[in-house]
Amino acid sequence: MLKNEHIYLFLAILPIVSFLYASVGHGGASGYLALMALFSFAPETMKPTALLLNLFVAGMSFYYYYKGGYFNKKLFLSFAIASIPLAFLGGTIEVDASIYKKILAVLLIFAILKMLNVFGKENQKITQVKLWQGLIVGGIIGFFSGLIGIGGGIILTPVILLLHWGKMKEAAAVSALFIWVNSAAGLFGQLSSGVTLETASFLLVAIALIGGIAGGYYGSKKINNKHLRYILAMVLMIACAKLFFT
Repeated sequence: MLKNEHIYLFLAILPIVSFLYASVGHGGASGYLALMALFSFAPETMKPTALLLNLFVAGMSFYYYYKGGYFNKKLFLSFAIASIPLAFLGGTIEVDASIYKKILAVLLIFAILKMLNVFGKENQKITQVKLWQGLIVGGIIGFFSGLIGIGGGIILTPVILLLHWGKMKEAAAVSALFIWVNSAAGLFGQLSSGVTLETASFLLVAIALIGGIAGGYYGSKKINNKHLRYILAMVLMIACAKLFFT
């Protein structure tokens, strides 16, 4: 991993990505995967590394949003009950590299739309999520989270906002913990199926945490990330093109 000829540039961009994602309550797996794709990392190292980074960055993001009083335990549980076992199941499944790239590219479109605030409009009228709705939505997102190597928050947050199940900060807090539990389940599924983590992955964790801590703190304090989100959306667009056509 560290033998990549552009590794220093990668390490310089990594905390910026973690900062941007943590500021909106996300772990950043879709961004890390996009970044690793741009720098031509081996597909077999991308999935477990992204999940590991997610654990630490989403954990820090959740801490700050929880401390700010935005966490809705009932809303979180409605999604997490089904997502955790299905994220583990998805993590045990090995996907062909070419198919993996295409699925990832499609999921990154959600990240782009979210960063462009297509799903960002907050509605004052909140609808109570029904248990069966939470189980279905959480289960589907959880399975694909484990399969692809993301926490699922990049999909869950838009769903919460679109269906008016929570406000912006509430969605961020719920998504942060949702990402953490799914990443843990998905990574455990990966490890149980024989996948190993490179030692270098823990160096990436230390660097990503720099941005994650700052992002979680400033995001929970209502920082305006409008222009930064547009920059991140552009990076993800480039990564999508690379994944689709390589």
